[in-house]
Amino acid sequence: MTVTGPAGFRAAGVTAGLKASGKPDVALVVNDGPRYDAAAVFTSNRVRAAPVQWCESIIGRGVISAVFLNSGGANACTGPGGYGDTADTAAHVGALLAVPAEQIAICSTGLIGERLPMDKIAAGVLASHAALSATGGSDAAIAIMTTDSVPKNILIQGPGFTVGGMAKGAGMLAPGLATMLVVLTTDAEVGSADLDAALRAATRVTFDRVDSDGATSTNDTVLLLASGASGVRPPQPVLQAVVTKACAGLAHQLIADAEGATKEISIQVVHAATEDDAVEVGRAVARNNLVKTAFFGGDANWGRILAAVGTTRAAFDPHQIDVAINDVWICRGGSVGDDRAGVDMSGREAKVTIDLHAGTEQARIVTNDLSHAYVHENSAYST
Repeated sequence: MTVTGPAGFRAAGVTAGLKASGKPDVALVVNDGPRYDAAAVFTSNRVRAAPVQWCESIIGRGVISAVFLNSGGANACTGPGGYGDTADTAAHVGALLAVPAEQIAICSTGLIGERLPMDKIAAGVLASHAALSATGGSDAAIAIMTTDSVPKNILIQGPGFTVGGMAKGAGMLAPGLATMLVVLTTDAEVGSADLDAALRAATRVTFDRVDSDGATSTNDTVLLLASGASGVRPPQPVLQAVVTKACAGLAHQLIADAEGATKEISIQVVHAATEDDAVEVGRAVARNNLVKTAFFGGDANWGRILAAVGTTRAAFDPHQIDVAINDVWICRGGSVGDDRAGVDMSGREAKVTIDLHAGTEQARIVTNDLSHAYVHENSAYST
C-alpha cells in the first residue's frame, strides 16, 4: 500500500498525454477527512517552479484537501503564464471537490522551461477525479515517475495510526531535499503545527541527507496530509518517529534508483566536533566525482576520500583521520592503514566510515557512484 494505506484517502493515476511514451502522467491524491491538516517543505533553490510558488502561498493555512501532480513537464521558469496555469489547475480540481482552490496543492516534474499543455492537464484533472479509489495509491505513484525505473511507495504502521507515502526521483538528487516529489499521508489526528514540526525533523535527517549528484531542483516538494480518520492523536515523539521512518524508507528507494547507479554508498562520519561538521564532511565526499568514479570502478581509493575531507571547514587534525571502506580500515592516522586489496567492492551496497577523532557527533550521508549510464541519461534528457 502507499498514500491510500491510511484511512481517509483516495488516489488515482491516469494518462493525460503529457508524455510522448503514452505512460501515466497525472495523479490525484484526495483527503476525505474528517480533518484536512497539512504541512510541507520545499526546495532551497532560489529558482522555484510555479507549483512550488503556489504551494508556498497556500500552505500557511495548514489545510490541504487534495494534491494534483503531473509528470511530463516541470512548469518551471515559465513566467506569470506558468503560475496562472497552476492557479487554474488548482481551481479546476477544487471545483470538482467543492473546496477552494487554496486547498489544492499542485506538483509538477519534468523538463524545465516549457509551458504545460493545459488542454491535456484539464483532461487529466477530469480523468483522475473520475478514477479516484481507496486503492489507487499505486497508480498515482506510477504516474509521477520521470526517469525513475520503479515506483516508490511506503506504508508504516504506528500505534493506532498509519503513515503512507509515495515519491519520485532518480536524478538531481541533492539538498535541500532530494530532487523529488513526495506525498505523505496519515490518518492520525494531528494539527498542522505538529505535522510541520514532525515533517521538518524527519526531512532533516532523511531527504536532506540524500546527495546523489549535487544538483538541486526547482520543484522539490514534500507534503504531509493528515485525515484524522483513525481518531488517534499520537504523542509528538511517536508521530515524529513514524514519519521519519517513512521518509527514511522513501529516501533509500530514491538513492537505490539514482540514474545510472551501480552502487549505493553510505558515508558515516563519526567523532566530529559538531553534527554540522559531520554533515559537511559526508557531503563533501558524496559530491566528489573522483570518489564516485572510484566506486564505479571498484577502486578502494581512500586518498580521494581524504582529499575530499580536506576541502571542508570541519574541525579535525589531518594526521588523526581514519577511513574504512566496508569495515576495512585502509587509512589510519591520515596515512596508510590495512591493505586496500582486502576491501570487497563487488556488491551494490558500500559503506564508508570516516573517523575525525574530533568530538562526539556523527551523521550519515547517502550517495551513489557516477557511471557511464548517468552521463548518457542526462546528456540526452531533453531529447
